[in-house]
Amino acid sequence: MKIRNLDLSASALNQEHQALGIPPVEDHVTHPDNHPILRIAVWFAALTLIGLLSFLAWRLFFGNNEHSGLEIIENTLHSPAFWSAVAVGFFAQVVDGALGMAYGITATTFLLSAGASPAAASASVHIAEVFTTGLSGISHAKLGNVNKSLFLRLLLPGIIGAVLGAALITSFDGEVLKPFISAYLLLMGLYILRKAYRHVQQQRQQPKHVAKLALFGGFVDAAGGGGWGPVVTSSLLGSGSDPRTTIGSVNFAEFFLTITSATSFILMAGQPDTWMMVAGLVLGGTFAAPFAALLCKKLSARTLLTIVGTLISLISLYNIYQALN
Repeated sequence: MKIRNLDLSASALNQEHQALGIPPVEDHVTHPDNHPILRIAVWFAALTLIGLLSFLAWRLFFGNNEHSGLEIIENTLHSPAFWSAVAVGFFAQVVDGALGMAYGITATTFLLSAGASPAAASASVHIAEVFTTGLSGISHAKLGNVNKSLFLRLLLPGIIGAVLGAALITSFDGEVLKPFISAYLLLMGLYILRKAYRHVQQQRQQPKHVAKLALFGGFVDAAGGGGWGPVVTSSLLGSGSDPRTTIGSVNFAEFFLTITSATSFILMAGQPDTWMMVAGLVLGGTFAAPFAALLCKKLSARTLLTIVGTLISLISLYNIYQALN
């Protein structure tokens, strides 16, 4: 069994963990800047976002467009659909950045209600998430919410699952998976709520089956337009993992997942025709990401567990109800 480098000081955070029956925080949580791997990942995310924004700006003003860049911007700013997408993007990212889930579910539901096909909606959400999860992941890493070991264990299996899920959704409708996934998530949500208010014996071991969980979460996320956070975050929290570093690690790993998903969708299905919606989701999510990461750091562990468990249970019940009608 791997020896963990725990911070055994009598800090307020460790007292919270003791009350909830989960292990003390690890040293890298209280000293997040000591890990070069996280610094490399943060710089990669930042440079990727800068490169993508530069490319999109060049396409907007110097590409072969029917209208000039300023005209496109003016028409977009006068579109009610764009501002609706901004509001949805802001709300979805606040929830996702603070709780580690629900951005894809919220944004995909909005796009489907606007008339987009399941494949186009999932592609659009993952393109928008490249920007929102990038900024959110950087914020979590800077605030010490990322567990380096958990982040690395999630990364590669999640990417593989995302590629498989993108291949599935471009072949047929992935909606058939949702009732089964929703039933699983309902059980996890109820278990998390139970854990938030019942003292259990501390677990000193690291969470098990992380690679399998990440593979399944990445697959579900790409195939259904959302699900990485609900599947992975809820399962890890249910196993007794620290809420803050679990949410932060899952959120940062999602950035690399969404790059893979978005690239896979573009290569397999072409560019979606919902760019105005994508722009709105990106703008709203960009403003919300730093605020959401700070909210995750400030909320108590019990509060995070309660909100996550309630949110997952309600979403799962709603999805099951829709599937049965």
